[in-house]
Amino acid sequence: MIQKLFPLDKNYILRQAQSLMEEHLLELMVFELKRSYTQLYNPLMLMDETFAKILDTYEFPKDRIRMIYRQLCGIYRYQNGDNQLELLFDGRTHLDKFKEEWATQFVSWIRELGIHEPYVKNMLRMTLLFDTDSRAEWSENHCKAFINQHFNLKIVKRNGELKLLRTA
Repeated sequence: MIQKLFPLDKNYILRQAQSLMEEHLLELMVFELKRSYTQLYNPLMLMDETFAKILDTYEFPKDRIRMIYRQLCGIYRYQNGDNQLELLFDGRTHLDKFKEEWATQFVSWIRELGIHEPYVKNMLRMTLLFDTDSRAEWSENHCKAFINQHFNLKIVKRNGELKLLRTA
């Protein structure tokens, strides 16, 4: 466990807020995925085998979608990298404020990503239309690459440390 030098650092509180919201936002992510599929591929909501499976599936391995969630968490922390806490005068704690801001941004991002076919198809393959681990792993890698490209980011690994860099 890493010792926190500044336990009230904004990034620690933000990471805690994201962690506390994870399960709820994963459910919301799947709900939005179903909505995105419907808008992209079945706007008339005609019931076929695939659409029925997407609507009726609630159980699937969540480790891959959790990785996508955590990737988006990291991107958010990278984009909001200043560690200076502001003074709050509305009675909320910083944790409450960060939970609210993160949830709002997360929903905005998954709706924005949901208009893109590569994101929707890959997310479906690793969640609601899961069939094999190898296919889900392939989809996870393609989804991560799409997200990095969408946010103009590149992940570089140096000396065992991962760094996010903004591309041109």
